[in-house]
Amino acid sequence: MDFTDQRLVFRPGDDGYDEEIAGFQTGFTQRPAIVFAARSADDVVAAVSYAADAGLPIGVQATGHGLPGPSRDGVLISTRRMDSVRIDAQARTATVGAGVRWTQVVEAAAAHGLAPLNGSAPGVGAVSYTLGGGLGILAREFGYAADHVRWLDVVTADGTLRHVTARSEPELLWGLLGGGANLGVVTALEIALVPVARLYGGAIEFDGREVDPGQILRAYEAWTRTVPDELTSSVAALVYPDIPQLPPHLRGRYLVTLRVAYTGPEAAGERLVAPLREIGPVVSDSLREMPYTDSHTIHSDPDFPHSYYGDSVAVRELDVAAACELLALTGPAADAMHVVQINQLGGALAEPVGSAENAVPHRDAGWLVRVLSPFEAADGTDATGLDAVRAVQAQAFGLFAPQTVGRLLNFAFAAGERTEGLYDAGTRKRLAGLKATYDPANLFRRNYNVG
Repeated sequence: MDFTDQRLVFRPGDDGYDEEIAGFQTGFTQRPAIVFAARSADDVVAAVSYAADAGLPIGVQATGHGLPGPSRDGVLISTRRMDSVRIDAQARTATVGAGVRWTQVVEAAAAHGLAPLNGSAPGVGAVSYTLGGGLGILAREFGYAADHVRWLDVVTADGTLRHVTARSEPELLWGLLGGGANLGVVTALEIALVPVARLYGGAIEFDGREVDPGQILRAYEAWTRTVPDELTSSVAALVYPDIPQLPPHLRGRYLVTLRVAYTGPEAAGERLVAPLREIGPVVSDSLREMPYTDSHTIHSDPDFPHSYYGDSVAVRELDVAAACELLALTGPAADAMHVVQINQLGGALAEPVGSAENAVPHRDAGWLVRVLSPFEAADGTDATGLDAVRAVQAQAFGLFAPQTVGRLLNFAFAAGERTEGLYDAGTRKRLAGLKATYDPANLFRRNYNVG
């Protein structure tokens, strides 16, 4: 084995094994037979070659927000040490390693008045997020992150490191962008940055017990019909647990929150959001002019590891009546905590707008409905309450069946065992052809012919 540092190869029982496999998702702990903590593309080549020779499945983990499922009793390649970021301010690009988190790119790009098309959580891995499409906080203006990839380096199942561009291997580039980590291990990519140094954004919170959630939803949906593509927004709803770890103003409250990111002038932003402030009395209002480096405060996603199960449906139009039923199902009357988020899509998301044609699906969807449910993990493999969570989510997404066009890979949080709906038939067939070419032994373990 040509792995550069045998101290970074871990097996069950070794010191450092548990720390290396730990990630943000704690509900589905894996037990790979061997872990390679890669520091370079050569390390990835060695790890993939080892797995291929042994006939073992391969999983890849950067930050652990997503699950590399196939690596149980197989090979896990940990890429978090591959964390280099290089900004080319003149070309407006960032070259990022496989283990880079978005917060690193945001900070590095900001020094040049630029921004990446990152998501709401700065701790998410930039490469894995982009391979799954990359639905960011400026998505309606600039499209998916995958649309803006210039090139990528990938180690395919035969142990070959390939530099993939639209000229050299356009079909492989197409499949990697939107197809996820199923055709190889991407070790680095170059992505375009956008000239955004500041924005107008934040959140308006309503108490869902004081202001009718249906009233909020109806007003919000009507408002979205009036806004420009330069404004990206969502609505979220959850009952916060009554625990001392939370600030007093959140404990036990049912909050319905409207989130906004707008790249236009502050004065225009104030005019645009004025109707939202008229919906009813607010708990808090953080809408303001901010540097892009503060954009993570719009959503304030939790940054501590925890267990959760979640999924999504992309829908053509938002059925507001169904959305109201969803909030009733998951709100204060629910037996467990559920986080609902509904994102307005459209705008630049409707078709590829950047440098790369790709496999990102369901561009005809106007909305994304997401439900994420924390649960208590029993022993790292089984989970207390998981069956109940799945049942609630099945009921929740069933409300939108008439409008549903599919699901989005990046929001199948631990629901990746279900492949139906992730791609339309034409995209799935094309991806299956790539799978047969680049991973015929199915080392990466997702079969595009299913679902």
